[in-house]
Amino acid sequence: MNRIRCLLLISYILLCPSLSSQNWKNPSERYKEAYKNYANAACPIPEDDIQHFVYFSRDRESIIDHPLLFIARFKGAQIMYSWRELEPEKGRYDFSKIKQDVNYLKGYDKKLFIQLQDVTFDKKYKAVPDYLLTKEYDGGAVLQYNDTGEPEGWVAKRWNKKVQDRFAHLLRALGKEFGELIAGINLQETAIGVSPKTAPDFTEQAYVEGVKNNMLALKKAFPNVTTMLYANFFPGEWLPFEDKGYLKSVYQYGEKIGVGLGGPDLMMTRKAQLNHALAQMHEGNFTVPLGIAVQDGNYIGKTGADNDYDEESDHIHSSRKNLVPILHAFAKDFLKIDYIFWVNQKPYFEEDVMACFQK
Repeated sequence: MNRIRCLLLISYILLCPSLSSQNWKNPSERYKEAYKNYANAACPIPEDDIQHFVYFSRDRESIIDHPLLFIARFKGAQIMYSWRELEPEKGRYDFSKIKQDVNYLKGYDKKLFIQLQDVTFDKKYKAVPDYLLTKEYDGGAVLQYNDTGEPEGWVAKRWNKKVQDRFAHLLRALGKEFGELIAGINLQETAIGVSPKTAPDFTEQAYVEGVKNNMLALKKAFPNVTTMLYANFFPGEWLPFEDKGYLKSVYQYGEKIGVGLGGPDLMMTRKAQLNHALAQMHEGNFTVPLGIAVQDGNYIGKTGADNDYDEESDHIHSSRKNLVPILHAFAKDFLKIDYIFWVNQKPYFEEDVMACFQK
């Protein structure tokens, strides 16, 4: 009897595929229209509890006389500093640029938010010190590759224990020097283009553990200011279908040890971002701060990595729609964000962001 029932069930499934397909909902598209709930958002952006910073990447000179200094709602500047420039020689640190920026912003009652760089997206530039690029540290850094197999930059060997140890030394030195003088510090994104094929000593599990070790070192070095990791993607995993628990475990670990979480690129219409960092933030119940960066291209719905993105030709004139209100509303209500880092990209920051933040 059981055999007959099994044959009948198999026949039913084969004969009625349309029934199952009609009821099936693609989990990767569960948030694809969430942004529409915020379509009516408009300027000016109402007062909120979000900490708003202006992101300058490595262009620290641009903070001089910048409009953010005179707009009360901006708490300060987020600036990227490379490991290489902060530790020119092993154990010898040069924090002079950070000191200058802290003091300059302090004069306007603003604070610095450090982004610590150990990854680059330019194959001509390494962000790690020369002493790491030796046999003692297994080379210290490797090329990372884009989806087409082309080299696109360098990444520190975050999975290497010796590299992790030196990174922890840098963090301790920074924490000792600046303590509570800064608003916060974040580590760069977890997305890297590395695999065992391109780096034989790389494993997915070692990479995840390395990221967590760096998070713990960050928290220990800066126990009294906001710490954050941009956790967006992990090699070998693609949510929701290839879920190995990497990204979720990092979000859980951050909550456990008190390290905030976030990501670059506020892309509210793309499945890749929606199913990874944005889904983690939306679905989680966090006590640690959450942050999101609005980076190059995001003001027109693109990212700097898009093949069709051209910073010059993509400048849309006055007829373009100002996306800042909907970006803000989506981040505030859908993601429950505590920090937004608005990139200082022309002409969008002056024409779109400032238009929404100035009274």
